[in-house]
Amino acid sequence: MEHAVHERREDEDLQQIMKNRDTRWYRGHLGKLNLICFLCIITSMNNGYDGSMMNGLQSLDTWKNYFGTPTGSTLGIFNAIQSIGGIVGLPFAPYLNDRLGRRWTMFLGAAIQLIGVALQTGAQSVGMFIGCRFVIGFGLAFSCLAAPTLLTELAFPSHRGPITSLYNSTWYLGSIIAAWTTFGTFRMNTTWGWRIPSLLQGVPSAIQLFLIFFVPESPRWLVDHGKDEQAMRVITKHHCGGDSNDPLAAFEYNEIKEALRLEKLANKSSTYWSLFKTPGNRKRMRVIIAIAFFSQWSGNGIVSYYLNLALNGIGIRSSGQQTLINGILQVWNLGTAYLGALLVDKLGRRPLWLISVGGMLATYTMWTICNGIYAKSATHLDADGNPIGANLNAGHGVLAAIFLYYASYNLAMSPLLVSYTVEILPFRIRSKGLMVMQMSVNASLVFNQYVNPIALGKLGWKLYIVYTCWLAFEFVYLYFTVVETKGKDGPLPLEEIAALFDGEDVTEEMKANTMAQVANPQAGDNLGVDYDEKAIGGKDVPVHQEVQEAQAPTLGRNF
Repeated sequence: MEHAVHERREDEDLQQIMKNRDTRWYRGHLGKLNLICFLCIITSMNNGYDGSMMNGLQSLDTWKNYFGTPTGSTLGIFNAIQSIGGIVGLPFAPYLNDRLGRRWTMFLGAAIQLIGVALQTGAQSVGMFIGCRFVIGFGLAFSCLAAPTLLTELAFPSHRGPITSLYNSTWYLGSIIAAWTTFGTFRMNTTWGWRIPSLLQGVPSAIQLFLIFFVPESPRWLVDHGKDEQAMRVITKHHCGGDSNDPLAAFEYNEIKEALRLEKLANKSSTYWSLFKTPGNRKRMRVIIAIAFFSQWSGNGIVSYYLNLALNGIGIRSSGQQTLINGILQVWNLGTAYLGALLVDKLGRRPLWLISVGGMLATYTMWTICNGIYAKSATHLDADGNPIGANLNAGHGVLAAIFLYYASYNLAMSPLLVSYTVEILPFRIRSKGLMVMQMSVNASLVFNQYVNPIALGKLGWKLYIVYTCWLAFEFVYLYFTVVETKGKDGPLPLEEIAALFDGEDVTEEMKANTMAQVANPQAGDNLGVDYDEKAIGGKDVPVHQEVQEAQAPTLGRNF
């Protein structure tokens, strides 16, 4: 059978194929594709919602009275238990993601989260509330692993950098909803003041649960599982507007096929040892694990989960003021994080990382100095515990430093944590590498959430000195380890980005073989046994339908 792949010149690459093409994100089939991608992006909302919700709940008198005003280690467990649930769930997530597919893993995660949210809303005791948050974290582990892998493997090539960077940045959209919800309910004198925010935490999961099978499966996962015809239909429909003669379809398909071939030659099996087996993978993992810990150990954990304690330290103590500042801060964070996401293909990944950490170091130094000045001026308290004769300018300086700090943090830490991880990992270890990153984030979160309230109680503003020194170390480390993945002439294909870490020889071999396969489509089994010309346009059933019927039934809807 003659394989129906569009022929092209041997020197044709992605930049030439994309030349003079209308790639505006909101037009036609690309607008529909990006709307589909948004269903993956909202997974990140749940993480952001939780952090801001717990911040808000700690300022609500109804929540504090119902659960006995938890402090110290008890308060740490309230916050850390969701991350502990994530740590327990994450080891199972890569196997489901690689075996069942990205969509079914997201479906399972959303279902588990909804169960946890329902029980959390009806919690009757401290133990029940903590247990429900564990269940939510367990389910979130599956969703947070599957969603970004599907997103980066499905996105249009020239949109992939910004749209995958929007994934983690959308953490703040959940934060905004939670912050303003708790601001709206803090005046309620019943337990619904904290139950309503708990209930709304399940909205993103409910949306995904009902709409997930309108999202196509990853074409890379489909090719890896011998479903070449389905993969070609996804690429043709969503990247080429249904045009089976578009050279982009052939280019993408053959790059996927060649990249998977080279990965299988290098790693006969995909295990956790594969993450550290080759020099290229070790180079990847030393960056991935580092940015995972840096994302939570840069001092942001104090504000993300304990803003009320930080504000108490500068004399802002009322529930109304604290919830209002929390709400405004989350809107600021969303705007600056989206700005960072939109700059990834303009400035590049490496400059953003260094500007971000350098800015955090400068603003955290300002934060520390102002907080120290305020603390030394606020040693005398009135009968209500409010400081007498405190240096208000220093307190306002702390508040300004918090906003400036987050502007710096959001330039890289928010948009690039996930998107940089998934784009530098080859397909066969992408799920496992992302799991290690998520596990590292959760481990650092548990430490933060448990230790920070205790350290703040004992050290006060001096804890900020520790984080300032740590930020200086982060800058030096990233300067020597981060590799730029932005192409000189525009966005690189996902497979070529992964090859940057394995050396020029691997990159050139993949390019040469991809061009050879497309230029001579009959040379090799390019499209697999279940592919024919009619299937490329999705207008007829494959001629090898009997082969598919003999296989295990396909999970979910075919595209």
